[in-house]
Amino acid sequence: MTRRGPRIVFKALAAATFMPLLLGAGKATAEPALETCQLRGAGGLSSVTAQCGWLTVPENAAEPDGRTIDLFIAKVPALSGGSEGAALTVLAGGPGGAATDFYAGFHPAFARIHRDHDIVLVDQRGTGRSAPLDCPDEDLLDAGDFDVEFARDRARDCMAGFDADLRQYTTSVAVRDLDAVREAFGYERLHVYGASYGTRVALHYLRRYPDRVGVVILDGVVPPDHALGSDIAFNAQAALDGLFERCAADSACSEAFPDLAGDFARLQARLRDSPETVSLRHPVTGEWEDVNFGEAGMAAAVRLLSYRPEGLAILPVLIHRAASGDAGPLAAQTLIQVSAIADLLSEGMHNSVMCTEDVPFYVPGEEALTGLDETYLGPLQVEALMAICEIWPAGEIDEDFGTPVTADRPVLLISGELDPITPPVYAERAAVDLPTAGTLEVPASGHGVAATGCMPALLAEFVATGDPDALDGTCLERVRGLPFFTDLNGPLP
Repeated sequence: MTRRGPRIVFKALAAATFMPLLLGAGKATAEPALETCQLRGAGGLSSVTAQCGWLTVPENAAEPDGRTIDLFIAKVPALSGGSEGAALTVLAGGPGGAATDFYAGFHPAFARIHRDHDIVLVDQRGTGRSAPLDCPDEDLLDAGDFDVEFARDRARDCMAGFDADLRQYTTSVAVRDLDAVREAFGYERLHVYGASYGTRVALHYLRRYPDRVGVVILDGVVPPDHALGSDIAFNAQAALDGLFERCAADSACSEAFPDLAGDFARLQARLRDSPETVSLRHPVTGEWEDVNFGEAGMAAAVRLLSYRPEGLAILPVLIHRAASGDAGPLAAQTLIQVSAIADLLSEGMHNSVMCTEDVPFYVPGEEALTGLDETYLGPLQVEALMAICEIWPAGEIDEDFGTPVTADRPVLLISGELDPITPPVYAERAAVDLPTAGTLEVPASGHGVAATGCMPALLAEFVATGDPDALDGTCLERVRGLPFFTDLNGPLP
């Protein structure tokens, strides 16, 4: 057996060779040359047939004759054959997610919109196949438990491996790319859907190009004035406390796990004092391995499982078994969750965004860590981000970035009741300054709700009417949380 330890990733969440189209100073000279391709979602479990190609843009718009990068773009033509002059574009979260991967994994959420609208996708610069800023994955799961020094050293090593101007991979630059793609395809307007960090991109695009926007859908909202990462630990703790309360109120869960909060506290204290070596079959390779499982690994698994209803359903049994001495299933989830995040997100682009748009706006010094010791995540994530940004260059940011967006375009803000990272209160904050906005909250749901219940039908209606106030969200009341697993076989019948 080999020895491996879960390394925590601290990220806030078929291609052919195509003829590139060169853009000079942001102006298209011809419609992009496209060929049929397959877009694949995470793990290759879902795919979408599309028309794909490349759009070549200056890496630095201030140097139009300098270095260029190729943006990977795709179009999924409307089923009806027409798009009424406006396509839907889908913006991924992260920072660091690729739009083409995200859409391929979640395309059923947009199926009704796709009937009458083309879907236009662009992997944001630094992600996916658009000059990706990917750091090596090998050491993420190979070297004990996470600490600040590892974060700083990894960032330094990643920077040394990039042939790129890391200052040019921020939201302020990305929205110019998005409008260049719109222009290249010839659409008068874009309907914009953004998820998580993608809501920031959507709002900044609305700020920069209000006349080029039809409607905006924000799913898991990041308010314009919010610095990502600063309160992840507080939101995660609130979500975990909510899980304990729901389990206590559920007869099957409370009978199986009568002291779930106590189980968690005992497990955390045990792993903090002495990380454990857990023998398990690696959930990806199937090989037997000895895994070094500590407090940070446990916290990462709990936080990431909290994003989805199915994760919340299985967390009580995982916590209880680990507290009772069998940490194998929870340790396996750490490997699964960390590996998935590493595959989905481009770490270098993530750092360029965070070190430009977020960490510089944390409260200074030790104040940024106030109260974090009272959460199960603690101060580690914030400390790691601050350490990374000590060496990572801050990039291009528009002067009005972070100010309220007040453009008079229809905006729908949707949230999950149990979202552990962008709770519904964030949507309420962002909606205050938007003159034509409406909000919807989905019960018993986590992060990202576009595909939940009747939401796909509501989104299609909103795109068609542009009137958030006309939406009847009572159908969302039928959404129920998944029943809790009482053992690893599943919930009680």
